[in-house]
Amino acid sequence: MDKRILMDTACQDLLTYGIWDGKHRLKYLIKKYGLRRTEAPQDLIFWPTGLLAAGLWQCRQEIEERRHDRKDVEEQSVKGGGGDAQGGQEAYDGRQGSAGIEWTLMRYYGRWLEKGSKILWLDDLLAGETLLNLCETYRKKKEDNDFINERTVESYRQAVEKLAEFALAYPTDEAGSFPYREAQKNGYIFADSIGLACPFLYQYGVIYDKKETMELAVKQIVNFLAYGMDDTTGLPYHGYRIKDDCKYGIIGWGRAVGWLLRGMIGCMTTAYGAERLTDSYVGIVDAALAFQRKDGYFSWQMQAVEGPADTSATGMICAAVKKGISLGILQDQKYEQALQAGRSAIEKSVRDGRVYDCSGECEGFGQYPQRYGAYPWALGPALML
Repeated sequence: MDKRILMDTACQDLLTYGIWDGKHRLKYLIKKYGLRRTEAPQDLIFWPTGLLAAGLWQCRQEIEERRHDRKDVEEQSVKGGGGDAQGGQEAYDGRQGSAGIEWTLMRYYGRWLEKGSKILWLDDLLAGETLLNLCETYRKKKEDNDFINERTVESYRQAVEKLAEFALAYPTDEAGSFPYREAQKNGYIFADSIGLACPFLYQYGVIYDKKETMELAVKQIVNFLAYGMDDTTGLPYHGYRIKDDCKYGIIGWGRAVGWLLRGMIGCMTTAYGAERLTDSYVGIVDAALAFQRKDGYFSWQMQAVEGPADTSATGMICAAVKKGISLGILQDQKYEQALQAGRSAIEKSVRDGRVYDCSGECEGFGQYPQRYGAYPWALGPALML
């Protein structure tokens, strides 16, 4: 899959998606202060752009790896008395792509910091993943560039700490799980939260030696596996509420499977999480692959293989499979084949730099609008493949 045009679109969308214009701001003010309604404020790091940032960061990492590999090859060629002009041009293009991603990410996070780095929802922890990666990359290199320096990274580090403090102070249910919308006081636990919050918390704990955040992340997953799964299919419900011992939403909503797998594999980068989650992760991957369609897609509802395909579900599940392969957790050839089939399917849905055939935003348990188009929650995961 040629990601260059997708990267360009993602960079544009990262800086524009969900940004209010003057008309939108006026409507918000009228509803909030004129009509005294409870209205959600603008969120500069909401989950759709958090997914775009994560996808772009992975592209940046892959570009840097290719640069390093080419540099090694070019050095060997020079030592051997030969060279490859075309390879040198590719290396330049790689640096340009990496720099463009960094510039976009700096603007994205800088805009949020300038507005006070407000954390509105649990969803905002997703954007913390890439911010954490930026800080850690700079810490290892300790090299200033056109985009980041010691002062900049300190402001990022403080924002990362703020995100971690937000999570540690976030209310939980009786079992220690995060309700998706705490202010609603309904105790509903969503699969979405696993993919939104857990990878950030786990990697924060790994980097800063904070065992409590690693434990908190794994606890969210262990609880969902205990209370939110369907024993017959091995797939998750969309969510549950522990106080009435009831599971909610449909079994095998495609993005719920993607969110769950994303959160699990994000907490399996060290032995602590891997030892606790590997068997369950492999079991859910196998359950999901049983419903992969002949055309490589996953449907919006996994078991509805003759229903609409969903590129967001396909991208998220395949991205989690790809990471499982890279960590050596998924070793059978069937996983490589499933990943390649998913990549090919996504590629068929790419038009004009966007990924189509993506289901619209979910509105709650059992509320899955059958609107299909091009959304960030398909583009972000596509960049990870």
